[in-house]
Amino acid sequence: MPPRKVVTGLLLAAGSLAGSVLVRRRAARKQERVDLYAEDGSMHSFGEGTLEADRLLPIAHDVLR
Repeated sequence: MPPRKVVTGLLLAAGSLAGSVLVRRRAARKQERVDLYAEDGSMHSFGEGTLEADRLLPIAHDVLR
């Protein structure tokens, strides 16, 4: 096998591995959020750490228990 094909294969494998690591790290860092839906079809999303989410997340955890 020519050396160029070997190098290309190794670079492709390394790129795939690096991509999968980045995807897994991003998925592990997901924050909790609260989504509020109104009757008119609008939606407000509050991420963890906002005042609204800090008030609503404990209530949501109690409801889910």
